[in-house]
Amino acid sequence: MAYTNSKLVNYTRISPNRSVNRNHKIDTISIHCVVGQCSVETLGSIFASTSKEASSNYGIGYDGRIGMYVEEKDRSWCTSSASNDNRAITIEVASDTYHPYRVNNAAYKSLIKLLVDICKRNGIKKLVWSTNKSERMNHLNGCNMTVHRDYANKSCPGDYLYNLHGQIAKEVNAQLGLGTSSTTKKTLYRVRKTWKDEKSQKGAFNDLSNAKKCADKNKGYSVFDESGKAVYTSKVTNSTSSFKVQISISDLNIRKGPGTNYAATGKFTGKGIFTIVETKQGTGSAKGWGKLKSGAGWIALDYTTRI
Repeated sequence: MAYTNSKLVNYTRISPNRSVNRNHKIDTISIHCVVGQCSVETLGSIFASTSKEASSNYGIGYDGRIGMYVEEKDRSWCTSSASNDNRAITIEVASDTYHPYRVNNAAYKSLIKLLVDICKRNGIKKLVWSTNKSERMNHLNGCNMTVHRDYANKSCPGDYLYNLHGQIAKEVNAQLGLGTSSTTKKTLYRVRKTWKDEKSQKGAFNDLSNAKKCADKNKGYSVFDESGKAVYTSKVTNSTSSFKVQISISDLNIRKGPGTNYAATGKFTGKGIFTIVETKQGTGSAKGWGKLKSGAGWIALDYTTRI
């Protein structure tokens, strides 16, 4: 198959961290966050280091410029999965360095343009997103959008972009001729501390119920419509009463904060009984997170039994 590269590229620096000639047809998109509001030149310098053992096909800087680091004919080293990288075009997007790793409007607009271009050139007729990890990893029901967190213990692409994947698919598909009428506009609900505090945004949702669920996971957050009116405010409070839990696995990660978006401390609880002094909702745990009395950090309560 003959591969081409995007003509939208503003900067090229081919990384040595790549596998020549991918072994699968391009049929998948994997969007990543850089964890830094950097330029395409800075990202190129990072990928130029062989010690990093990392790269992506494309990168988008904070100013919306597009860089190419691995040609589309080759496999990048991006998602901790050779199988995924062989079939996917991987894109790193400049983002904040803190949760939820927000990307700015310039980068987001370039991302949409680049995705449309990639789909048109590679015969991808429609982007299909699923919130079900199994459907993503196994490409079920037409799903062709994957994320780094599927293959490694990472928060990438960050909750900001992760929660926008459905919207990204809709915008790209509309430009591919699969969208609804241009006169039909759906409300996008944003979850923030206040309307003016754009950097606090946890996500943007077409579905109000999903926006409410996001707000409920974040104390003090509200759901705002496109006019800036608060249509829902979280009533969730954090528990401060202590309790004991039994841990039966030896390798339960301790994290610096309540969520998989926080770095692991590198230490594990081990098996035994531990005291939890505070609980919070957060990413990556259905039961929430508990703060250890020792001050060592936070653990996912999914792996504990309350006693």
